[in-house]
Amino acid sequence: MGDIEGDGAADSRPVHEVELDNFALSRYPITFEEYDLYCIATGNHKPSDNGWGRGRRPVVDVSWQDANNYCDWLSMVTGRPYRLPTEAEWEYGCRAGTDTVFFFGNDARFLHEYAWYAENAGSTTHPVGQKKANSWGLYDLYGNVWEWCADSYKKDYYTELPMNNPSGAEQGGVGRVLRGGSWDSGEHFIRSSFRFRLSPGLRIIRVGFRVAQGYQE
Repeated sequence: MGDIEGDGAADSRPVHEVELDNFALSRYPITFEEYDLYCIATGNHKPSDNGWGRGRRPVVDVSWQDANNYCDWLSMVTGRPYRLPTEAEWEYGCRAGTDTVFFFGNDARFLHEYAWYAENAGSTTHPVGQKKANSWGLYDLYGNVWEWCADSYKKDYYTELPMNNPSGAEQGGVGRVLRGGSWDSGEHFIRSSFRFRLSPGLRIIRVGFRVAQGYQE
């Protein structure tokens, strides 16, 4: 986990190994279609789509707490334990066993095949699943929307994190971790190891989320 390539951001170092319990990640980020059902069921306010449209586009304008509330509701209605992924889980799922800059290799010239980002998104989100998936069948990990993770962000967290199921800094954290980049991100932000952060109470048009589920074999 971390900046295996050696040319990334300082907060993605040192490279380290972690052990994770069994988990699953949703194939796509949560869409407006899915999130609007939650809002209708609970009476919560529907987030803005910034005029781009709803349906199968990834939901945006949701805070970290909004995302957690959705996970709680989804767990209640399905009877399954949904939650936000930790950043270790997110990176593990994104890499899909690779140790390169991107899960498809090191050549950014192919990024347009896998991501909606600053070079091709046209300053908007796009319906999920239109670009290629990684080898584990997960879509839109790069670009389209930044994705909330469960963890509290700390710049030097990688120097102190536990090896088993790391879940964020217990002290000194600033905001919550974001991963993956968005529709207006450059290629530097769209790599498997890149970490970003945002105050958990903010709602912006670049940020959405996907869900995780722990399970036992």
